[in-house]
Amino acid sequence: MMNGNIDVVIFSLSKYDDPISSVGFSYAKEFAKKHRVFFIEHPYTWKDYFSLSKDPQTVKRKKLWASGSIYLSDPTIPEGITYIVPPRMLPVNFLPGGFLYNKLSALNDGKMFQMLSEVIREYNIKDFVFYSVFNPFYMIEFPPTISPLYKAYLSLDDMSQVPYTARHGVRREGELIRKWEMTFATGKELQKIKSAFNPRTEYLPNASDFSLFSKAYETVLEKPEELKGLEGKKIIGFTGSVEYRSDFDLLKKMVEKHRDKVFVVVGPVNTDEVDNLGFRKMGNVLFTGSKPITALPAYLQYMDVMIIPYRLITVTKSIYPLKINEYLGAGKPVVATHFSEDIFSFRDVIYIAESHDEFITLIDKAIEEDSAERKRARVNKASENTWTARVEHFWACARNQGYL
Repeated sequence: MMNGNIDVVIFSLSKYDDPISSVGFSYAKEFAKKHRVFFIEHPYTWKDYFSLSKDPQTVKRKKLWASGSIYLSDPTIPEGITYIVPPRMLPVNFLPGGFLYNKLSALNDGKMFQMLSEVIREYNIKDFVFYSVFNPFYMIEFPPTISPLYKAYLSLDDMSQVPYTARHGVRREGELIRKWEMTFATGKELQKIKSAFNPRTEYLPNASDFSLFSKAYETVLEKPEELKGLEGKKIIGFTGSVEYRSDFDLLKKMVEKHRDKVFVVVGPVNTDEVDNLGFRKMGNVLFTGSKPITALPAYLQYMDVMIIPYRLITVTKSIYPLKINEYLGAGKPVVATHFSEDIFSFRDVIYIAESHDEFITLIDKAIEEDSAERKRARVNKASENTWTARVEHFWACARNQGYL
């Protein structure tokens, strides 16, 4: 069977319009180059519906629910992707494990599989693979009426380290991994952990949209408005979510030691530490808020050094950050803490610090040593880590295991 004749159903924990890059939607865009793709986003619960009623994402979906449709249209969604918004579900994560949780989860799953059956019938889907991207909270046990050629799961993080996902996610993820044909893991540490449940666990690290981020290296882009007043200042940059994984003690030391530079954060802030430690009051710190992924290359082009300042904790041991290949694709020097085996694999093209003091010193070193040759080496490294390469490996694993 040729791969091109196979449809791909992706069930993702993230959405296409989330404030940070979505691994699931990145896969959808790549698969859609050769396949029909049906992307199912993580369902809203009725609790989400009311508590997030004024959120722009929710407002957009409210209109869809009111129309009775499950198919969301947006000009930013590439051709070839049918985007599906499930009906609202019963909130169950707060419940303890047991009869009531199992009963209500089964009702939710029934609604999800009914929806999937309707999609299969409406689009005449015959042969398809089902790819769950870090979403073991629904649709583990398929009914006999729905038979994918191949069910694959992608683990992005250690669920045991976040209280919300640890409550039921760890158990459900283990159940899924034991039952499904293939598990992929984005980190070396994750691969070790998940292999205990399924020896057919493959390493499939994150990647980047090289054609997008290399624009920062190849062409002159218009400087973003927020950066226009920073002429004459070196910029230390970070893109993505600022949250519990960040080393705030390190960041504060860095900002204080590099008062001649400006620290620019492009992305959402999801922690009180930023306000508690007074970052917004520091004269050399700028938070731009979330930006669409297509805008990021312009920001990167005008930054002098990028940082990945993660804490050295259990959860970060499993991280292969999306942003590393985005930074390298833009040709930027990078300074990172030694938080995982995966980040250490980039040591030939980035600077890795073993202490706070070394991290702070390496920022100047990275800026001073930057050169055309080093830029080209970074870009070449990023060009090896594309979503195209990851999708090719996905199909190769399916064929090698005899599922296609």
